[in-house]
Amino acid sequence: MARSVDEVAEAIAASWSRETAYASEAYLDAGRHGDRSRGQCGTTAMVVQDLLGGELVVASVLRDGDPIGVHYWNRLPGGLEIDLTRDQLVPEESLADAREVPRPPGLPVHGLEPYLLLSQRVRALLTPRAAR
Repeated sequence: MARSVDEVAEAIAASWSRETAYASEAYLDAGRHGDRSRGQCGTTAMVVQDLLGGELVVASVLRDGDPIGVHYWNRLPGGLEIDLTRDQLVPEESLADAREVPRPPGLPVHGLEPYLLLSQRVRALLTPRAAR
């Protein structure tokens, strides 16, 4: 069943928790209090790709000019870019060197449990009640 970007985005945001994040505790703690999107970019981008297709885009995250990690988002078929977790970046953080990256075949090696949990939660929310 085809899903709209808005449906997928709503289900993903409703499914985020500390358990679906894939980031260091230090990175999670350096965000704004109550920011549910912090550390969710990798798992979110893979679930978006599973449901809507397209490509993964990654960029380096810089804090005060120093690299501290990476940030993922999606480029959908047709070229529309969506980044459901961009708001996790705090003012001292910026993105550099964005590039499209291939997704390795199969399941992710790193962050498997958070990805599977997010995927399961999102799919449950998107499944019509009659089909559950």
